[in-house]
Parts: sequence; structure tokens; C-alpha cells
Amino acid sequence: MAFILSNIHKRFGDLYVLKELSMSLEEHQLICILGPSGCGKTTLLNIISGVFPPDQGEISGFEDKSISYLFQETRLLRWKTVEENIDFVLKDRLSKSQRTEIIARYVDMVGLRDFKNYYPDKLSGGMKQRAAIARAFAYPADILLMDEPFKGLDLQLKTALMQAFISLWLMDKRSAFFVTHDIDEALLLGEKIYVLTERPGVVKGIISIDIPHKERNLHNENILRIEQEIYKLITNSGRE
Repeated sequence: MAFILSNIHKRFGDLYVLKELSMSLEEHQLICILGPSGCGKTTLLNIISGVFPPDQGEISGFEDKSISYLFQETRLLRWKTVEENIDFVLKDRLSKSQRTEIIARYVDMVGLRDFKNYYPDKLSGGMKQRAAIARAFAYPADILLMDEPFKGLDLQLKTALMQAFISLWLMDKRSAFFVTHDIDEALLLGEKIYVLTERPGVVKGIISIDIPHKERNLHNENILRIEQEIYKLITNSGRE
């Protein structure tokens, strides 16, 4: 089953944000939406999640699908512990024993076993983002939406979080839209990359990556070749 966006247009007043944008996501696929700040990437996620409709165009395949959203900000509830933050999104769906098992598994996978009873204000920035990643994956959603969750992090922390993210994603391969302006993130995470122009966001190119995630690194010959393809698209980003 595919999730399809066809000829999407969106504007806010006189500001045209998205224009003639089309893309598709196969079930269990991870795609990256790569583009500069302000090109409409977050707007696109909001359309997918139903926050507001497109002005023109159609979306299909999302009917009755549950969505988990991972933001730039962790949006952890400050009065709840790591464990309680994850439990909060599960408590209306699963039994206590099921929740306990799921929480323990995901907390362990992101390396927070010893911090599960900590409140957000006692955690480092990286730990907070790990907790947010665990919460996003623990929620039994059909689709993951990720809005630049690693933006502004130092390289070492970003690398560690990306590894944690990929480990979780490979476990169940949920259908996922990952928004980023970082080429390295797109290269290391995406199975398919949609390169967008500056606002209004238009798909400039689509690049598929068939390299298994565990074999990817930024020195890989094929990854370097794909990187050059992306740079060519970006430097020739005028609308044809």
C-alpha cells in the first residue's frame, strides 16, 4: 500500500508555500524530504497529519492511519518522568502489563534504562531527545512524521541519536517521512530522498538509495556519488 500526495498546493495569504508537489511513500519505507529552511517542509507534514488541508491536490492512503509525530523540540511533559511520558501516549490503548513491557524495551534501546525515573529538567538535551524518540516509536502508529528532530545538535550527539533512531526503525520498519535540511542526515537515513526547491517548495529531484543502513557511512563510494547528485540538484535549483 502506498501513501500518495498528488499536485499539492498551499498558500497562506499572499505567501505561496507549496506548489505542484507530488510524492509517494511505500508501506514500511523511510523517505527524507530535503530542502532549505522555509521551503514548506513542516507545512507538508501538517497537511499529511491533517492539521490543515491543501488548497489544491489530493492525498490518499492516509485514511484511518494513526500518526506519531517527532518534533524539533522534545515536547516532553515536564511533570512526568521519562517512563511516564511514554506511558502517557499508551495508556488509552494498551493494558498495564503491555505498557510496562513496551516502555522497558524502548527505554533500553535508547540507552535510558538508568534514567527512566528522571524528570525532563534533570536530563541533558540529548537524553531528552532520546526520550522523545522512544515515545514516538512506542506509540503504535502506522506512520512516523519527523520534523528535523536532530536540528542544532553537535555532530557527536547527532550521530548517536541517528544510530538509536535507525536501530528502532529497523526493528519494525514503520512508514516514515523524515524532514531535514541536512544532506548527511538524508544520505544516512533515507531510502528515497525528495529534494525540494526554495519556497514555494517544488520537488526538484528524487533519489533512491538501495544501500542497507548498517553499511552506510559518509565515506562510502556510492554515498559520495549520491551526495554529488544532490549537490547538483541544489546548485541547479531553479524551476525548469
